[in-house]
Amino acid sequence: MLPLLAASLLLSASAFAAETPAVEPAKLFQQHCMTCHGADRLGGMGPALLPQNLERLKKAEALNVINSGRKATQMPAFGDKLTAAEIQALADYIYTPPTVEPNWQASDIKASRISLAGADQLPAKPVFKADLKNLFIVVEGGDHHATLLDGDKLEPIHRFATRFALHGGPKFSPDGRYVYFGSRDGWISKFDIWNLKTVAEIRAGINTRNVAVSNDGKWVLVGNYLPKTAVLLDADLNLQRIYDITDSAGKSSRVSAVYDAGPRNSFILALKDIPEVWEISYDPKAEPVYKGLVHDYKQKEAIALPGQFTPREIVLDDILDDFFFDQSYDHMIGASRSGKAQVVNLNVRRKIADLDLGGMPHLGSGITWDWHGTPVLASPNLKDGTVTIIDMKTWKTVKQIKTNGPGFFMRSHENTPYAWVDSMMSPASKDRLQIIDKQKLEVVGEVRPEPGKTLAHIEFTRDGKYALASLWEDNGAIIVFDAATFKEIKRLPMSKPVGKYNVYNKTTRSAGTSH
Repeated sequence: MLPLLAASLLLSASAFAAETPAVEPAKLFQQHCMTCHGADRLGGMGPALLPQNLERLKKAEALNVINSGRKATQMPAFGDKLTAAEIQALADYIYTPPTVEPNWQASDIKASRISLAGADQLPAKPVFKADLKNLFIVVEGGDHHATLLDGDKLEPIHRFATRFALHGGPKFSPDGRYVYFGSRDGWISKFDIWNLKTVAEIRAGINTRNVAVSNDGKWVLVGNYLPKTAVLLDADLNLQRIYDITDSAGKSSRVSAVYDAGPRNSFILALKDIPEVWEISYDPKAEPVYKGLVHDYKQKEAIALPGQFTPREIVLDDILDDFFFDQSYDHMIGASRSGKAQVVNLNVRRKIADLDLGGMPHLGSGITWDWHGTPVLASPNLKDGTVTIIDMKTWKTVKQIKTNGPGFFMRSHENTPYAWVDSMMSPASKDRLQIIDKQKLEVVGEVRPEPGKTLAHIEFTRDGKYALASLWEDNGAIIVFDAATFKEIKRLPMSKPVGKYNVYNKTTRSAGTSH
Protein backbone atom coordinates (compact mmCIF):
# COMPACT_ATOMS: atom_id res chain seq x y z
CA MET A 1 0.00 0.00 0.00
CA LEU A 2 2.78 2.47 0.96
CA PRO A 3 4.71 2.09 -2.32
CA LEU A 4 1.48 2.70 -4.23
CA LEU A 5 0.76 5.79 -2.14
CA ALA A 6 4.25 7.10 -2.66
CA ALA A 7 3.98 6.54 -6.37
CA SER A 8 0.63 8.32 -6.42
CA LEU A 9 2.03 11.31 -4.54
CA LEU A 10 5.03 11.47 -6.84
CA LEU A 11 2.76 11.41 -9.88
CA SER A 12 0.58 14.15 -8.42
CA ALA A 13 3.63 16.28 -7.67
CA SER A 14 4.91 15.82 -11.20
CA ALA A 15 1.57 16.80 -12.64
CA PHE A 16 1.46 19.89 -10.46
CA ALA A 17 4.97 20.86 -11.51
CA ALA A 18 4.01 20.44 -15.13
CA GLU A 19 1.06 22.78 -14.63
CA THR A 20 3.16 25.40 -12.85
CA PRO A 21 4.39 27.85 -15.50
CA ALA A 22 8.15 28.27 -15.77
CA VAL A 23 9.59 31.65 -14.85
CA GLU A 24 9.50 33.76 -18.00
CA PRO A 25 11.90 36.65 -17.43
CA ALA A 26 10.76 38.67 -20.46
CA LYS A 27 7.18 38.66 -19.18
CA LEU A 28 8.33 39.48 -15.65
CA PHE A 29 10.28 42.41 -17.06
CA GLN A 30 7.28 43.66 -19.02
CA GLN A 31 5.08 43.40 -15.96
CA HIS A 32 7.34 44.94 -13.35
CA CYS A 33 10.18 46.85 -15.04
CA MET A 34 9.15 48.06 -18.48
CA THR A 35 7.40 51.23 -17.32
CA CYS A 36 10.60 52.71 -15.90
CA HIS A 37 13.31 50.95 -17.89
CA GLY A 38 11.68 50.73 -21.33
CA ALA A 39 10.34 47.78 -23.30
CA ASP A 40 13.71 47.36 -25.03
CA ARG A 41 15.69 47.86 -21.78
CA LEU A 42 17.15 51.11 -23.13
CA GLY A 43 15.96 53.05 -20.11
CA GLY A 44 13.39 55.74 -19.44
CA MET A 45 12.69 57.06 -15.98
CA GLY A 46 15.15 54.42 -14.84
CA PRO A 47 18.56 53.60 -16.35
CA ALA A 48 19.25 51.26 -19.24
CA LEU A 49 19.46 47.60 -18.21
CA LEU A 50 21.89 46.14 -20.70
CA PRO A 51 25.07 44.14 -19.93
CA GLN A 52 27.31 46.98 -21.21
CA ASN A 53 25.62 49.45 -18.89
CA LEU A 54 25.84 47.15 -15.89
CA GLU A 55 29.59 46.46 -16.10
CA ARG A 56 30.26 48.03 -12.69
CA LEU A 57 27.24 46.45 -11.01
CA LYS A 58 27.90 42.91 -9.86
CA LYS A 59 25.00 40.52 -10.31
CA ALA A 60 24.85 39.93 -6.55
CA GLU A 61 24.31 43.66 -6.05
CA ALA A 62 21.67 43.69 -8.80
CA LEU A 63 19.84 40.86 -7.02
CA ASN A 64 19.89 42.92 -3.83
CA VAL A 65 18.56 46.01 -5.64
CA ILE A 66 15.67 44.04 -7.17
CA ASN A 67 14.90 42.49 -3.80
CA SER A 68 15.32 45.54 -1.56
CA GLY A 69 15.01 48.55 -3.89
CA ARG A 70 17.47 51.43 -4.11
CA LYS A 71 17.41 54.31 -1.65
CA ALA A 72 16.90 57.87 -2.86
CA THR A 73 15.46 56.62 -6.17
CA GLN A 74 12.09 55.44 -7.47
CA MET A 75 13.33 51.85 -7.61
CA PRO A 76 10.93 49.84 -5.38
CA ALA A 77 11.59 46.60 -3.52
CA PHE A 78 10.21 43.44 -5.12
CA GLY A 79 11.19 41.02 -2.37
CA ASP A 80 7.60 40.86 -1.12
CA LYS A 81 6.10 40.58 -4.61
CA LEU A 82 8.34 38.09 -6.42
CA THR A 83 9.81 34.75 -5.50
CA ALA A 84 13.54 34.20 -5.19
CA ALA A 85 13.45 32.30 -8.50
CA GLU A 86 11.70 35.18 -10.24
CA ILE A 87 14.19 37.72 -8.88
CA GLN A 88 17.04 35.50 -10.06
CA ALA A 89 15.42 35.18 -13.50
CA LEU A 90 15.11 38.98 -13.80
CA ALA A 91 18.76 39.47 -12.85
CA ASP A 92 19.87 36.88 -15.41
CA TYR A 93 17.69 38.55 -18.03
CA ILE A 94 19.14 42.05 -17.69
CA TYR A 95 22.67 40.64 -17.91
CA THR A 96 21.83 38.84 -21.16
CA PRO A 97 22.54 40.78 -24.39
CA PRO A 98 19.50 41.48 -26.58
CA THR A 99 19.24 39.40 -29.75
CA VAL A 100 19.45 42.56 -31.87
CA GLU A 101 21.98 45.28 -30.96
CA PRO A 102 20.02 48.41 -30.11
CA ASN A 103 20.57 51.65 -31.98
CA TRP A 104 20.15 55.30 -31.11
CA GLN A 105 19.71 57.61 -34.07
CA ALA A 106 19.42 61.34 -34.61
CA SER A 107 15.64 61.26 -34.25
CA ASP A 108 15.98 59.48 -30.88
CA ILE A 109 18.54 62.01 -29.66
CA LYS A 110 16.47 65.01 -30.68
CA ALA A 111 13.27 63.55 -29.21
CA SER A 112 14.98 62.96 -25.85
CA ARG A 113 15.97 66.57 -25.20
CA ILE A 114 14.53 68.19 -22.07
CA SER A 115 14.94 71.86 -21.22
CA LEU A 116 13.98 74.05 -18.30
CA ALA A 117 11.50 76.68 -19.36
CA GLY A 118 13.03 80.12 -19.11
CA ALA A 119 16.56 78.81 -18.60
CA ASP A 120 17.91 81.51 -20.91
CA GLN A 121 16.43 84.14 -18.60
CA LEU A 122 18.19 82.98 -15.44
CA PRO A 123 20.35 85.73 -13.92
CA ALA A 124 24.04 85.82 -14.84
CA LYS A 125 25.05 86.07 -11.21
CA PRO A 126 25.10 83.46 -8.45
CA VAL A 127 22.32 83.06 -5.91
CA PHE A 128 24.95 82.40 -3.20
CA LYS A 129 28.16 84.07 -1.99
CA ALA A 130 31.44 82.25 -2.57
CA ASP A 131 34.64 82.35 -4.60
CA LEU A 132 33.22 81.07 -7.88
CA LYS A 133 36.56 79.63 -8.91
CA ASN A 134 37.09 77.75 -5.66
CA LEU A 135 34.00 75.61 -5.91
CA PHE A 136 33.92 71.83 -6.07
CA ILE A 137 31.44 69.48 -7.65
CA VAL A 138 31.39 66.24 -5.67
CA VAL A 139 29.85 63.22 -7.39
CA GLU A 140 28.15 60.91 -4.88
CA GLY A 141 27.71 57.46 -6.38
CA GLY A 142 25.99 55.94 -3.37
CA ASP A 143 22.63 57.58 -3.99
CA HIS A 144 23.25 59.31 -7.34
CA HIS A 145 23.53 62.88 -6.19
CA ALA A 146 26.09 65.67 -6.52
CA THR A 147 27.11 68.28 -4.00
CA LEU A 148 28.32 71.81 -4.70
CA LEU A 149 31.06 72.52 -2.15
CA ASP A 150 32.50 75.87 -1.07
CA GLY A 151 36.29 75.45 -1.28
CA ASP A 152 37.00 78.33 1.13
CA LYS A 153 34.58 77.39 3.89
CA LEU A 154 34.83 73.66 3.04
CA GLU A 155 31.08 73.38 3.52
CA PRO A 156 28.29 72.19 1.18
CA ILE A 157 26.28 74.85 -0.64
CA HIS A 158 23.73 72.66 -2.44
CA ARG A 159 22.98 68.99 -3.05
CA PHE A 160 21.01 67.77 -6.06
CA ALA A 161 19.97 64.55 -7.80
CA THR A 162 21.84 63.35 -10.89
CA ARG A 163 21.28 60.69 -13.50
CA PHE A 164 22.17 57.12 -12.63
CA ALA A 165 25.85 56.10 -12.75
CA LEU A 166 27.68 59.23 -13.86
CA HIS A 167 30.83 58.36 -15.78
CA GLY A 168 33.98 60.12 -16.94
CA GLY A 169 33.94 63.09 -14.61
CA PRO A 170 31.95 66.33 -14.97
CA LYS A 171 33.26 69.08 -17.27
CA PHE A 172 32.96 72.83 -16.69
CA SER A 173 32.26 75.65 -19.10
CA PRO A 174 35.27 78.01 -19.38
CA ASP A 175 33.66 80.62 -17.09
CA GLY A 176 32.78 77.98 -14.51
CA ARG A 177 29.07 78.76 -14.58
CA TYR A 178 27.92 75.45 -16.06
CA VAL A 179 28.90 71.88 -15.42
CA TYR A 180 28.12 69.03 -17.81
CA PHE A 181 27.56 65.47 -16.60
CA GLY A 182 27.49 62.27 -18.63
CA SER A 183 25.74 59.14 -17.35
CA ARG A 184 26.67 55.60 -18.28
CA ASP A 185 23.36 55.23 -20.16
CA GLY A 186 23.91 58.25 -22.36
CA TRP A 187 22.23 61.17 -20.61
CA ILE A 188 24.07 64.49 -20.82
CA SER A 189 22.97 67.04 -18.22
CA LYS A 190 23.78 70.76 -18.13
CA PHE A 191 23.64 72.22 -14.62
CA ASP A 192 23.71 75.97 -13.94
CA ILE A 193 25.95 76.23 -10.86
CA TRP A 194 25.17 79.89 -10.29
CA ASN A 195 21.41 79.29 -10.22
CA LEU A 196 21.52 75.74 -8.80
CA LYS A 197 19.32 74.32 -11.56
CA THR A 198 19.54 71.62 -14.22
CA VAL A 199 18.73 73.61 -17.36
CA ALA A 200 18.90 70.99 -20.13
CA GLU A 201 19.34 67.27 -20.75
CA ILE A 202 19.66 65.09 -23.81
CA ARG A 203 20.33 61.42 -24.35
CA ALA A 204 23.25 61.15 -26.78
CA GLY A 205 23.74 57.39 -26.66
CA ILE A 206 22.91 54.10 -24.97
CA ASN A 207 26.29 53.44 -23.38
CA THR A 208 28.40 56.57 -23.00
CA ARG A 209 31.98 57.00 -21.80
CA ASN A 210 32.38 60.71 -21.20
CA VAL A 211 31.92 64.27 -22.44
CA ALA A 212 34.28 67.09 -23.37
CA VAL A 213 33.54 70.82 -23.47
CA SER A 214 35.31 73.06 -26.00
CA ASN A 215 37.77 75.72 -24.95
CA ASP A 216 35.42 78.45 -26.21
CA GLY A 217 32.42 76.97 -24.38
CA LYS A 218 30.37 76.58 -27.57
CA TRP A 219 30.52 72.81 -28.12
CA VAL A 220 30.09 69.54 -26.26
CA LEU A 221 31.35 66.24 -27.64
CA VAL A 222 30.09 62.87 -26.38
CA GLY A 223 31.91 59.57 -26.84
CA ASN A 224 29.86 56.36 -26.98
CA TYR A 225 30.42 52.64 -26.73
CA LEU A 226 26.89 52.00 -27.97
CA PRO A 227 26.18 52.94 -30.65
CA LYS A 228 29.73 53.35 -31.94
CA THR A 229 29.48 57.09 -32.40
CA ALA A 230 30.67 60.47 -31.25
CA VAL A 231 27.92 63.05 -30.90
CA LEU A 232 28.51 66.79 -31.28
CA LEU A 233 26.16 69.08 -29.36
CA ASP A 234 26.08 72.83 -28.96
CA ALA A 235 26.43 74.32 -25.48
CA ASP A 236 22.65 74.19 -24.96
CA LEU A 237 22.62 70.47 -25.79
CA ASN A 238 21.13 70.64 -29.26
CA LEU A 239 22.27 67.95 -31.68
CA GLN A 240 24.68 69.22 -34.34
CA ARG A 241 26.32 66.13 -35.81
CA ILE A 242 26.80 62.39 -35.37
CA TYR A 243 30.13 60.78 -36.25
CA ASP A 244 30.06 57.09 -37.12
CA ILE A 245 33.41 55.77 -35.96
CA THR A 246 34.95 53.63 -38.71
CA ASP A 247 38.41 53.29 -40.23
CA SER A 248 39.25 53.37 -43.95
CA ALA A 249 38.48 49.64 -44.24
CA GLY A 250 35.03 50.10 -42.72
CA LYS A 251 35.79 48.59 -39.31
CA SER A 252 33.80 50.28 -36.58
CA SER A 253 35.01 51.22 -33.12
CA ARG A 254 33.78 52.22 -29.73
CA VAL A 255 34.97 55.56 -28.38
CA SER A 256 37.11 55.08 -25.25
CA ALA A 257 37.10 58.75 -24.32
CA VAL A 258 36.88 62.28 -25.68
CA TYR A 259 39.12 65.17 -24.58
CA ASP A 260 39.20 68.88 -25.17
CA ALA A 261 42.64 69.94 -26.43
CA GLY A 262 42.11 73.59 -25.54
CA PRO A 263 45.41 74.99 -26.84
CA ARG A 264 44.67 73.32 -30.20
CA ASN A 265 40.99 74.36 -30.33
CA SER A 266 40.09 70.77 -31.01
CA PHE A 267 38.69 67.57 -29.57
CA ILE A 268 40.73 64.37 -29.35
CA LEU A 269 38.94 61.02 -29.65
CA ALA A 270 40.46 57.85 -28.24
CA LEU A 271 39.21 54.73 -30.02
CA LYS A 272 38.76 51.34 -28.42
CA ASP A 273 38.81 48.92 -31.35
CA ILE A 274 41.00 50.40 -34.10
CA PRO A 275 44.61 51.69 -33.89
CA GLU A 276 43.71 55.31 -34.53
CA VAL A 277 43.22 58.58 -32.71
CA TRP A 278 40.95 61.26 -34.20
CA GLU A 279 41.32 65.01 -33.87
CA ILE A 280 38.29 67.18 -34.62
CA SER A 281 38.92 70.91 -34.75
CA TYR A 282 36.18 73.32 -33.73
CA ASP A 283 38.23 76.31 -34.93
CA PRO A 284 36.36 78.08 -37.79
CA LYS A 285 39.79 78.90 -39.28
CA ALA A 286 41.13 75.34 -39.13
CA GLU A 287 43.22 74.15 -42.06
CA PRO A 288 41.34 72.01 -44.63
CA VAL A 289 41.42 68.24 -44.22
CA TYR A 290 42.65 66.09 -47.13
CA LYS A 291 41.64 62.45 -47.07
CA GLY A 292 44.00 59.79 -48.41
CA LEU A 293 47.53 60.19 -49.78
CA VAL A 294 48.47 63.59 -51.17
CA HIS A 295 51.85 64.51 -52.67
CA ASP A 296 51.81 68.11 -51.52
CA TYR A 297 49.02 69.58 -49.42
CA LYS A 298 50.20 73.12 -50.22
CA GLN A 299 49.49 72.54 -53.92
CA LYS A 300 45.91 71.65 -53.07
CA GLU A 301 46.11 68.55 -55.23
CA ALA A 302 43.29 66.71 -53.47
CA ILE A 303 39.70 67.54 -52.63
CA ALA A 304 39.73 69.61 -49.47
CA LEU A 305 37.17 69.09 -46.74
CA PRO A 306 36.34 71.88 -44.29
CA GLY A 307 38.82 72.00 -41.44
CA GLN A 308 36.17 72.71 -38.82
CA PHE A 309 34.44 69.55 -37.54
CA THR A 310 36.10 67.19 -40.04
CA PRO A 311 38.04 64.36 -38.35
CA ARG A 312 41.77 63.98 -38.93
CA GLU A 313 42.74 60.34 -38.42
CA ILE A 314 46.10 59.54 -36.85
CA VAL A 315 47.06 55.92 -37.52
CA LEU A 316 49.03 54.26 -34.71
CA ASP A 317 50.97 51.06 -34.09
CA ASP A 318 48.58 49.71 -31.49
CA ILE A 319 45.14 50.14 -30.01
CA LEU A 320 45.51 52.44 -27.02
CA ASP A 321 43.24 52.39 -23.98
CA ASP A 322 44.57 55.14 -21.77
CA PHE A 323 45.82 58.63 -22.56
CA PHE A 324 47.73 61.59 -21.21
CA PHE A 325 48.52 64.97 -22.79
CA ASP A 326 51.30 67.41 -22.09
CA GLN A 327 50.30 70.92 -21.09
CA SER A 328 50.65 72.25 -24.64
CA TYR A 329 48.71 69.35 -26.14
CA ASP A 330 51.45 68.91 -28.70
CA HIS A 331 52.01 65.38 -27.46
CA MET A 332 49.68 62.56 -26.59
CA ILE A 333 50.96 59.67 -24.51
CA GLY A 334 48.95 56.48 -24.82
CA ALA A 335 49.16 52.96 -23.41
CA SER A 336 47.55 49.69 -24.36
CA ARG A 337 46.19 47.26 -21.79
CA SER A 338 49.29 45.15 -22.42
CA GLY A 339 51.38 48.00 -20.99
CA LYS A 340 52.95 49.09 -24.28
CA ALA A 341 53.09 52.86 -24.39
CA GLN A 342 53.98 55.38 -27.07
CA VAL A 343 54.31 59.12 -27.56
CA VAL A 344 52.45 60.67 -30.48
CA ASN A 345 53.25 64.12 -31.79
CA LEU A 346 49.86 65.55 -32.71
CA ASN A 347 51.39 68.14 -35.03
CA VAL A 348 53.18 65.68 -37.29
CA ARG A 349 50.57 63.00 -36.54
CA ARG A 350 52.88 60.09 -35.87
CA LYS A 351 54.59 58.18 -33.08
CA ILE A 352 57.91 59.70 -32.01
CA ALA A 353 58.88 57.48 -29.07
CA ASP A 354 58.13 54.31 -27.12
CA LEU A 355 57.84 54.44 -23.34
CA ASP A 356 59.04 52.02 -20.72
CA LEU A 357 55.85 51.57 -18.70
CA GLY A 358 55.22 48.24 -17.05
CA GLY A 359 52.03 46.74 -15.64
CA MET A 360 48.94 48.73 -16.58
CA PRO A 361 49.69 52.45 -16.26
CA HIS A 362 46.73 54.73 -15.59
CA LEU A 363 47.81 57.60 -17.78
CA GLY A 364 44.36 59.15 -17.55
CA SER A 365 45.31 60.11 -14.00
CA GLY A 366 48.80 61.27 -14.90
CA ILE A 367 50.17 64.62 -13.75
CA THR A 368 53.21 66.78 -14.51
CA TRP A 369 55.60 69.02 -12.63
CA ASP A 370 59.04 70.62 -13.04
CA TRP A 371 61.82 68.41 -11.65
CA HIS A 372 65.16 70.18 -11.46
CA GLY A 373 64.40 72.16 -14.61
CA THR A 374 62.92 69.22 -16.51
CA PRO A 375 59.20 68.60 -17.07
CA VAL A 376 58.24 65.11 -15.88
CA LEU A 377 55.19 62.94 -16.18
CA ALA A 378 54.05 60.79 -13.26
CA SER A 379 51.58 57.93 -13.66
CA PRO A 380 50.11 55.46 -11.17
CA ASN A 381 49.71 51.80 -12.11
CA LEU A 382 46.55 49.72 -12.04
CA LYS A 383 48.40 46.42 -11.57
CA ASP A 384 51.71 47.20 -9.90
CA GLY A 385 52.51 49.17 -6.76
CA THR A 386 54.61 51.73 -8.61
CA VAL A 387 54.51 55.32 -9.77
CA THR A 388 56.50 55.85 -12.98
CA ILE A 389 58.35 59.15 -13.51
CA ILE A 390 59.07 60.01 -17.19
CA ASP A 391 61.38 62.77 -18.48
CA MET A 392 59.22 64.61 -21.03
CA LYS A 393 62.23 65.88 -23.00
CA THR A 394 63.86 62.51 -23.58
CA TRP A 395 60.83 60.30 -22.88
CA LYS A 396 63.06 58.10 -20.70
CA THR A 397 62.11 56.66 -17.32
CA VAL A 398 63.63 58.68 -14.48
CA LYS A 399 62.48 56.51 -11.60
CA GLN A 400 60.01 53.85 -10.49
CA ILE A 401 58.70 54.78 -7.05
CA LYS A 402 57.41 51.84 -5.01
CA THR A 403 54.01 52.33 -3.40
CA ASN A 404 51.73 50.34 -1.12
CA GLY A 405 49.94 48.77 -4.06
CA PRO A 406 48.20 49.34 -7.38
CA GLY A 407 46.51 52.74 -7.55
CA PHE A 408 43.98 54.58 -9.67
CA PHE A 409 44.38 58.29 -8.89
CA MET A 410 47.30 60.67 -8.50
CA ARG A 411 47.05 64.41 -7.87
CA SER A 412 49.16 67.44 -7.02
CA HIS A 413 49.03 71.23 -7.28
CA GLU A 414 51.41 73.93 -8.46
CA ASN A 415 51.57 75.36 -4.91
CA THR A 416 52.56 72.18 -3.12
CA PRO A 417 55.86 70.25 -3.16
CA TYR A 418 53.98 66.97 -2.88
CA ALA A 419 52.02 64.56 -5.03
CA TRP A 420 49.40 62.26 -3.50
CA VAL A 421 48.64 58.77 -4.77
CA ASP A 422 46.15 56.12 -3.69
CA SER A 423 46.42 52.32 -3.70
CA MET A 424 42.70 51.63 -4.00
CA MET A 425 43.23 48.61 -6.27
CA SER A 426 45.03 46.81 -3.44
CA PRO A 427 42.79 44.90 -0.99
CA ALA A 428 45.41 45.29 1.75
CA SER A 429 46.26 48.96 1.17
CA LYS A 430 43.09 50.49 -0.25
CA ASP A 431 42.64 52.49 2.95
CA ARG A 432 45.67 54.78 2.70
CA LEU A 433 47.22 57.53 0.62
CA GLN A 434 50.93 58.08 0.16
CA ILE A 435 52.61 61.44 -0.33
CA ILE A 436 55.57 61.80 -2.70
CA ASP A 437 58.13 64.61 -2.56
CA LYS A 438 58.20 65.93 -6.15
CA GLN A 439 61.92 66.83 -6.07
CA LYS A 440 63.31 63.93 -4.03
CA LEU A 441 61.01 61.46 -5.89
CA GLU A 442 60.48 59.61 -2.64
CA VAL A 443 57.51 58.70 -0.45
CA VAL A 444 57.65 61.03 2.56
CA GLY A 445 54.27 60.55 4.20
CA GLU A 446 51.11 58.48 4.50
CA VAL A 447 47.56 58.95 5.78
CA ARG A 448 45.20 56.20 6.91
CA PRO A 449 42.13 57.75 8.52
CA GLU A 450 39.78 54.72 8.37
CA PRO A 451 41.47 51.30 8.40
CA GLY A 452 39.82 48.84 6.05
CA LYS A 453 37.81 51.46 4.13
CA THR A 454 38.66 52.66 0.62
CA LEU A 455 40.38 56.04 0.42
CA ALA A 456 40.87 57.51 -3.06
CA HIS A 457 40.64 60.42 -5.52
CA ILE A 458 42.52 63.45 -4.26
CA GLU A 459 41.78 67.01 -5.35
CA PHE A 460 43.15 70.31 -4.09
CA THR A 461 41.58 73.64 -3.28
CA ARG A 462 42.29 76.51 -5.65
CA ASP A 463 45.32 77.68 -3.63
CA GLY A 464 46.66 74.17 -3.01
CA LYS A 465 46.39 74.60 0.76
CA TYR A 466 44.08 71.64 1.35
CA ALA A 467 43.88 68.17 -0.16
CA LEU A 468 40.44 66.56 -0.30
CA ALA A 469 40.14 62.78 -0.43
CA SER A 470 37.14 60.48 -0.82
CA LEU A 471 36.22 57.89 1.78
CA TRP A 472 34.78 55.71 -0.96
CA GLU A 473 31.95 54.09 1.01
CA ASP A 474 28.15 54.33 0.97
CA ASN A 475 28.35 56.01 4.39
CA GLY A 476 31.50 57.81 3.37
CA ALA A 477 32.88 61.31 3.56
CA ILE A 478 35.11 63.93 2.04
CA ILE A 479 38.15 64.06 4.28
CA VAL A 480 40.07 67.33 4.23
CA PHE A 481 43.83 67.25 4.89
CA ASP A 482 46.28 70.07 5.40
CA ALA A 483 48.44 69.76 2.27
CA ALA A 484 51.60 70.84 4.15
CA THR A 485 51.31 68.81 7.37
CA PHE A 486 49.12 65.92 6.10
CA LYS A 487 46.89 66.34 9.18
CA GLU A 488 43.16 65.75 8.94
CA ILE A 489 41.22 69.02 9.21
CA LYS A 490 37.58 67.97 8.93
CA ARG A 491 35.11 65.50 7.44
CA LEU A 492 32.01 66.09 5.37
CA PRO A 493 29.64 63.08 5.36
CA MET A 494 28.76 61.96 1.83
CA SER A 495 27.24 58.94 0.08
CA LYS A 496 30.16 57.21 -1.66
CA PRO A 497 31.87 60.38 -2.96
CA VAL A 498 33.59 58.88 -6.00
CA GLY A 499 35.17 62.10 -7.22
CA LYS A 500 35.46 65.81 -6.62
CA TYR A 501 36.37 68.51 -9.14
CA ASN A 502 37.61 72.03 -8.46
CA VAL A 503 36.43 74.69 -10.90
CA TYR A 504 39.72 76.63 -10.95
CA ASN A 505 41.99 73.62 -11.27
CA LYS A 506 39.94 72.17 -14.09
CA THR A 507 39.29 75.32 -16.10
CA THR A 508 42.95 76.43 -15.89
CA ARG A 509 44.17 72.92 -16.79
CA SER A 510 46.29 72.61 -13.70
CA ALA A 511 49.36 70.41 -14.20
CA GLY A 512 48.43 68.65 -10.97
CA THR A 513 45.10 67.24 -12.10
CA SER A 514 43.71 65.24 -15.00
CA HIS A 515 42.14 67.12 -17.89
